[in-house]
Amino acid sequence: MRRFRVFWDHAGMSTLLAPLVLRHTRRVCVPPGPEGEGAAMARRFDAALMTAGFKLSAGLLETLSAREPGTVATLAVHTLGAVREMVGDHVQHNVYFIDFPANVPDTLDFWMECVADALVNSASSSGAVAQLQSGVLDLLSLPAYGDYRHTYEQMLAAHDDLIAAAGDRVTVLHQGGDLDDEATALYLALAGSPTPLNDADLDALRALAALRVDGPQPADIPIRENRALINRARLDLGAPLLLDTVTDVLRLACALSDGDVTLREPTRFARLRRPVRRTLLAGLDEVIAASPAKLADVNAHREPWKRLGERLHPHEYPRWPHAADVFAVARGDKAAPSMEARVEALLAREKVSAATDLLATAPGKLMRSLDRLLRLAATDAEYEHVLATAERVAPQASGRVLLSVREHLLNREDGTGRIRLFTNRLARAHATRDRREPLPEPVGARLAAFLDGEVRRRLPDLGTVLVEPAALDIALPLSGKAAAGGFGVLPRGSTSPVEGDLLRFFVHWRQVARRTDFDLSAMTLDAAYETLEWLSYTSLTTMGGAHSGDITSAPDGASEFIDLRLGVIEGAFIVPQVNIYAGEGFEEVAESFFGFMLRGADQAGRPFEASTVRLKSDLRGPGRVALPLVFLRDADGTWRAKWLHLYLRGTDWGNRVEDNHAAAETLVRAVVERRYLTVRDLTDLLPAGSVRVWDGAKIPAGTTTFIGLERPDGLPEGCRAVTPENLRDLIPD
Repeated sequence: MRRFRVFWDHAGMSTLLAPLVLRHTRRVCVPPGPEGEGAAMARRFDAALMTAGFKLSAGLLETLSAREPGTVATLAVHTLGAVREMVGDHVQHNVYFIDFPANVPDTLDFWMECVADALVNSASSSGAVAQLQSGVLDLLSLPAYGDYRHTYEQMLAAHDDLIAAAGDRVTVLHQGGDLDDEATALYLALAGSPTPLNDADLDALRALAALRVDGPQPADIPIRENRALINRARLDLGAPLLLDTVTDVLRLACALSDGDVTLREPTRFARLRRPVRRTLLAGLDEVIAASPAKLADVNAHREPWKRLGERLHPHEYPRWPHAADVFAVARGDKAAPSMEARVEALLAREKVSAATDLLATAPGKLMRSLDRLLRLAATDAEYEHVLATAERVAPQASGRVLLSVREHLLNREDGTGRIRLFTNRLARAHATRDRREPLPEPVGARLAAFLDGEVRRRLPDLGTVLVEPAALDIALPLSGKAAAGGFGVLPRGSTSPVEGDLLRFFVHWRQVARRTDFDLSAMTLDAAYETLEWLSYTSLTTMGGAHSGDITSAPDGASEFIDLRLGVIEGAFIVPQVNIYAGEGFEEVAESFFGFMLRGADQAGRPFEASTVRLKSDLRGPGRVALPLVFLRDADGTWRAKWLHLYLRGTDWGNRVEDNHAAAETLVRAVVERRYLTVRDLTDLLPAGSVRVWDGAKIPAGTTTFIGLERPDGLPEGCRAVTPENLRDLIPD
């Protein structure tokens, strides 16, 4: 690895930092410049933003109106590019059927049309005849199938302009402060996040750390992946490393090799220069010298440690014997039983109280083990010992752990019978019937009471709180990476109202090296979570909707759409999904994202209209089938969206909605029936009378905190806004 230090001029820093600040805060940093008559240019800027569903706040418009027009024009170009990318409008969204959603043919009629075309095409007729004689026809071999039949410009000409409607999305952009100050504040927020960051946020932290690591730092960096990225920047600048476990060193080695700092995927360790090797080994030696018991942590990642040892050559540095012990444990030459192994040994001998005492030295692990310990407790004395120990050590556990345990208890109140959801840090999931014995009601009530009390004690002083009704059902981002990167994305388990007559899904992808075929599909389920029908490339016009046509290769990018009229949908649930039929995975393609739009029945417009986009979610998971969200019909006929952010493993080739519907049904049921902790639960813990629901009127003076889906214009001076972009700020330490 090369040791380097990055120097930025103002223009280069602005190009990198301004889009990061805009995406994460919805604030535009106005660069320094001369005053002038910029009102006309500012209004043109505002009008251009509105075509993408954005608008300048009154204050920002006023500021730009007093600037020199050239400054405003330059800012407009960069800002428009950033906001269009936020909603997926930075690419050309073509469709296979040029009139979509009108004039989409019946599936069999369309396939017969493709066969007829192949039979009259001299270059392909013999192959088509041979396939028909064999009884098996490969659609991909037909010249008329799978590729756009018209240009993007021809498609645009075939559609009327979008008719503006009151329900179209308008996202207000506010005036930010000095770009350097905004970037520093964003760095501190990401670095000190109490919850794990998604991939997009980790990329932002990686970029910011290189520029901010020698400036102000957060008081604590609780998430280890964040610490690894910051340590890499500190190593590059020659600053002291932040290490207190051996795994911190392993994660740093992964970061230096541009590998996976979450340790989910194997990293191919790069060749490290001697000064870097010395720094890593010295850090390891210091950690173990201070606490020899931390050698036990090596067992969790023995194989990566063995591979790293081949790069660090610890035998060449006898002055750091404790570092050598790390690799001896990894090889099995030295014993260092992990806490988990010691706990399992005690539980195997039915020593629940002793296992509890051991876990008490790691409060987070004890809190996560409470359910199991209580189910294994055989006497009243053991019940009391587990509960009393938990109450004693709870103040030492993180707020995220306490809230996670509280959410867990919400889903244990019904006893056995519900579907249990297992989701890992990769967002890969599976579900099974919960067969655990229920916790005794008094035990659950006592746990819930002391957890609520501890969380209430730690909640920050939010003062007078005004909360938007739609924000009350946002789930708290507690476990793993509960949300993908993108626009309008909410954490898994969140629900939000769906208003509009027309629901349109879209997916876009661009391959890197191999022909890649993504298939957008949707299915409806009844109230018992059984599939009623589906809409896909094999069924183009079911569910009262239409599919835009199957695109089977995307060297320059490709899009598919599904159009549904909510008023004619039968069933209780709509489940969109993206299947990888062939080629590169979600994490291999150059770009891939899913989203949905909402429109009125008579708005017309192109297949993709940025101002109607409600969600654009990055698809970067490890499976071959993506389940972004589900739509639920309420008893009164209205619809809500509930976020899933899940992936099925799928197969290497040929994934289709009709083949994986059973697994999707089970996962949808598990998420829909699971009780998630929400903003409502947290505000219920605030002092009585301090929380009011916002009715959309002018926000009164004296409001200290606003919680909503977006920061409204006209917030009182000193009022803090909490939106999905900084929802993590509500999680207590």
